[in-house]
Amino acid sequence: MAPSPQDFDAIFDNLIADRTDPAALRKRVESLEFVLERSFTIPGINRPVGLDAIVGLVPVLGDIVTAAMGAYLIWEARNLGMPQWKIWRMIGNLGIDTALGAIPLAGDAFDFIFRSNTRNLRIIKRHLDKHHPGTMVVEGRARER
Repeated sequence: MAPSPQDFDAIFDNLIADRTDPAALRKRVESLEFVLERSFTIPGINRPVGLDAIVGLVPVLGDIVTAAMGAYLIWEARNLGMPQWKIWRMIGNLGIDTALGAIPLAGDAFDFIFRSNTRNLRIIKRHLDKHHPGTMVVEGRARER
C-alpha cells in the first residue's frame, strides 16, 4: 500500500517543529538554496557554485539527487499556500534545470549558468514579502573598497 500525502505531512511535522511558520520556512529555503547554488567558490574565477553543479557532474544519479533537493523548495512553497501558478512556475524552473542538466557535458555547463533554485527562492521570497511582511529581511551590501 502506497503512503498517502498525509503520511508524509505527519513525518515532516515530527521532523520540523515550525513547518508552517513563515519566518522559519524562509530560513530553511534560504539555507537550502545557499547549499545548492552558492556554497563553494571556484578558485581563480571566484564563481560561486553549489551542490547542484557539483553533484550534477555524476551522470544520472547526480541529476536525480539535485532534482529531489530542488523539489523540496517547491514542497515548502506548497505548504506555505502559494498560488498554483507560482508552484507551476517553480516546477518549470526545476524541470528545465533537470532536463537540460542531464545532457552530458553541455548540461554540466548549463548548471553553472541556470540556477533554478535561486529563481525559485526569489519567487518564494516575493510571496513572503507580500503576504508575510514580518519575515522580511533587509539585505544590504557591504561597501567595497
